[in-house]
Amino acid sequence: MDVNSKTAVVTGGAGGIGRALAEELIRHGARVLIADIAPTVGQVAEEIGAASWQGDVAAADGVTELLAAAEAAHGPVDLYFANAGIVGPTGIGEDEDEWDRVFDINVRAHIRAAKALVPGWQARGEGYFVSTSSAAGLLTQIGQAGYSTTKHAAVGFAEWLNITYGDDGIRVSCLCPMGVNTPLLTGGERAADAADRTANKAVTSAGRVLEPAEVAEVVLAAVESETFLILPHPEVLDMYRMKGSDYDRWLRGMRRYRRTLAGGSAS
Repeated sequence: MDVNSKTAVVTGGAGGIGRALAEELIRHGARVLIADIAPTVGQVAEEIGAASWQGDVAAADGVTELLAAAEAAHGPVDLYFANAGIVGPTGIGEDEDEWDRVFDINVRAHIRAAKALVPGWQARGEGYFVSTSSAAGLLTQIGQAGYSTTKHAAVGFAEWLNITYGDDGIRVSCLCPMGVNTPLLTGGERAADAADRTANKAVTSAGRVLEPAEVAEVVLAAVESETFLILPHPEVLDMYRMKGSDYDRWLRGMRRYRRTLAGGSAS
């Protein structure tokens, strides 16, 4: 899809990948609204030349309000970048509210947005949904139960959308990067929890940490070519193929890698 003169919404747009996506979309001629729960979203929008909406995109009424704000600012939404995300619980024993929150933001927010957008896109015969997942959604994130589980779910939902509505002119892409220089990653370096630090090390030692602008360029190229799986780190595909070729061997290797990261024996 050519994004020139199209209306795009980017959630989690006040920083990191979201801000970089918004800036890249604007450079390509799109009309952009950025959404974020952070109070800085209005200032960021002013800096980059976008419209803004502050609120919780994980809430059903939040999605309704967001889309109404986008349409009021720029007209019907053509592209939706479901980019907002959190890490969530590190293990399986945390409070249920933490699990509810990570599912709401990382998965249900995508479902609720698609539910609101798809009927209009079907009627117009065109629309584009871009899901920000993670390499964790293809490979699993050591030390992060909530993140790994919900990112797998985000990949699955994006696949389902593509299969179900692709013949109606609705395009879907799924972004699965490894390390990107954002607060979501860098915060793990200073975390008090050992599991958080291990998770951070697993990402930063697996490949080069990219800048958000590098990721945004790859995403826009994929949108223009209507490619489903967006891999700013091409080596993820090799890892994914290795996983699929011998799942048990891959799991054994991941357990060894986890022990190494935690300071134990790799044998």
